Amino acid sequence: MNFKDLPLEAEMLTTLDSLGYTNATPIQAQTLPLILDGKDIIAEAKTGSGKTAAFGIGLLSKLDVKKFRVQSLVMCPTRELADQVAKELRRIARFKHNIKILMLTGGESFGRQLGSLSHQAHIIVGTPGRVLKHLNKESLELTNLQTLVLDEADRMLDMGFLEEVESVMAFTPKEKQTLLFSATYDNEVLAVSKRIQKDAVSVKTTQAEVANKIEEQFIATQNKEDSFVKILSERKPENVIVFTNTKIEAKELAENLQKRKIDAIAIHGDLEQYERNDVLVQFANKSCPILVATDVAARGLDIKELSMVVNYDIPHGTETYTHRIGRTARAGAEGVAITLYSAYEQEKADEYRSSERSFIEDAELKGSTNYELKPQFVTLVIEGGKKDKLRAGDLLGALTGDAGLKGSSIGKIDIYDRQAYVAIETKFIDNAHDALKRGKIKGKKFSVWIL
Repeated sequence: MNFKDLPLEAEMLTTLDSLGYTNATPIQAQTLPLILDGKDIIAEAKTGSGKTAAFGIGLLSKLDVKKFRVQSLVMCPTRELADQVAKELRRIARFKHNIKILMLTGGESFGRQLGSLSHQAHIIVGTPGRVLKHLNKESLELTNLQTLVLDEADRMLDMGFLEEVESVMAFTPKEKQTLLFSATYDNEVLAVSKRIQKDAVSVKTTQAEVANKIEEQFIATQNKEDSFVKILSERKPENVIVFTNTKIEAKELAENLQKRKIDAIAIHGDLEQYERNDVLVQFANKSCPILVATDVAARGLDIKELSMVVNYDIPHGTETYTHRIGRTARAGAEGVAITLYSAYEQEKADEYRSSERSFIEDAELKGSTNYELKPQFVTLVIEGGKKDKLRAGDLLGALTGDAGLKGSSIGKIDIYDRQAYVAIETKFIDNAHDALKRGKIKGKKFSVWIL
């Protein structure tokens, strides 16, 4: 289906065309007519299938810009996913002036969010806990809400989120459209759908979607750490997410890999939000090739062009396995998913045997246990961001001017409200650091350090 086949404004179609949206993906083709028709839907589609654009185009099309009240609320399980959704909505929202989209997530200043809410917004994208806090403080008001979206609904309705989600819903009008989007569903989610939705239309496009090209391999081993290093040595992936079942194991594995001169960093539930930011930025900008994560900490991560996923422990259930390996082979690329298992995990591993998966012994690996892996880039942190009117071009100008770096030596630039992160080719990091520390950016001095 072409987007022109839908009753969308000409300006919306022009914007979609400029963003490369011409033909709808299966999930967009099946849900958008229903969303525009005001139906409640429960949609199942695999990760990377275009779910955000599906509900985004729908709720933006129905928005009354002149009515400066919250008309849509999108709730996500993590701040990272909320950030991705807000960015995508803002891209599509270019078709019309003055659409205000506001993010309400934990880990951000509550006071600053209060200030932003005092000027109202059309769309709120947030995490349940922070949204509920603003509702209880009466800084957020949802009496004009038309559309409620639960993104990654299976995660959202896990035990930890269900109570908060239902508390938020108590503040919303009875008459509204409720959209549930997720990669997988179980009976519990379907039961919750019946409670919170009205005559919801079920849409499943997983069969119509092209399967991710993922090579799945299970490796029996007596020493997982050695086997993992051999895999890195043999396959030389550009970046890897390694999943462990506990945060203690995540921390220990990252530390052990660092001792072996393999650059790794862990993300787990004990990290403060600013520490989490630092970790994710370094992994996304290729300053650290190995990210060791627990399932909870990895919720909502969207790392594009991920070479490999490794299950250091067999996950608890096939749904978790599907979520984990679905992070590689995005957008038509090919990926690798490797699962390591010890003798006492043999029974669990056997449950995964199928014609699509290969099972081998550690002895069949050709790599070395003496392999070392260093990052291509190192991250430079500038104590200034959007609030200081800093833009990527300002940082690029300072680095290619005062620091004398070539553009090819500068990697990804991430700018947040009060901090900016720049990936610098490892051999030039000291030059870049010294030049920015001595010089100025946009005529101002900023604190600079190496992460």
